[in-house]
Amino acid sequence: MSVNILLFKIALLVYLVATGLYLFDVLLRRERIGRIARWVLVGGFVVHCLALALRWFDAGQTPVSSPHEALSFFAWAIVGCYLLFDLRYRLAIIGAFVCPVAVVLMIVSSAMPKQLREPNPLLDSWWFPVHVSLAFAGYAIFALACVAGIMYLLQERMLKGKHFTGLYFRLPSLDILDNINARCLSFGFPLMTMGIISGAVWANAAWGDYWRWDPKETWALLTWFLYAALLHGRLTIGWRGRRAAIFAIIGFCCLLISFFVVNAMTDTEHSFRALQGVPMVTPR
Repeated sequence: MSVNILLFKIALLVYLVATGLYLFDVLLRRERIGRIARWVLVGGFVVHCLALALRWFDAGQTPVSSPHEALSFFAWAIVGCYLLFDLRYRLAIIGAFVCPVAVVLMIVSSAMPKQLREPNPLLDSWWFPVHVSLAFAGYAIFALACVAGIMYLLQERMLKGKHFTGLYFRLPSLDILDNINARCLSFGFPLMTMGIISGAVWANAAWGDYWRWDPKETWALLTWFLYAALLHGRLTIGWRGRRAAIFAIIGFCCLLISFFVVNAMTDTEHSFRALQGVPMVTPR
């Protein structure tokens, strides 16, 4: 077993422990458990950083070209973005929603083939890590917006139904959740925009076209328009609350379709087969 895979498994184990602690914090309402969970999660994130750094060194490229690498990188980005947001909000309850997402991604990643392949020569460009980093950062922040949207809808439903469970008393107020959603949009949308632009520049350098209208690019553009509509609605029409929460959830579902379905099931330049240098059918 290579060192990077060993560190990956350790990171997964630590994330599982952190998830359990966050859930115990929600059930027992003990702030101390939440603080411990936060530091455990930080430790897992550090180990995950080392795992990805070694994988990057072994592969000779940004480790996102296979399903195993991409899922691991996605989980790492989500945890990293959550820890940054946690510096501002200090809400352990959000960790109880975010950590399970990262754990599921890591578990699925662990089930994927982990062997290294000869990298696609087209990935030997400094535009590739720039594009990938911006895109995944945007994905991760929109994942947080989706989590905040789900929490908002749960809180609102309990308020309207006057059904106050133990979870109700741990959830942040509707105003705080809406504020988190807005902040995620203000950070995630520029990152997504720069990711699309950097991808277009890289595509022109690699294939001679800025835009080829393959399924990945089409889904990315549709998702960009969705988030642009949400941003426009917030800034000009005053969209807040329930509508913004629903938009955030739908937008992230579109991102997941783009990430899981398009990358895995299409035969284009953005597919995992192409990223790993497997010959593909050239589109007409």
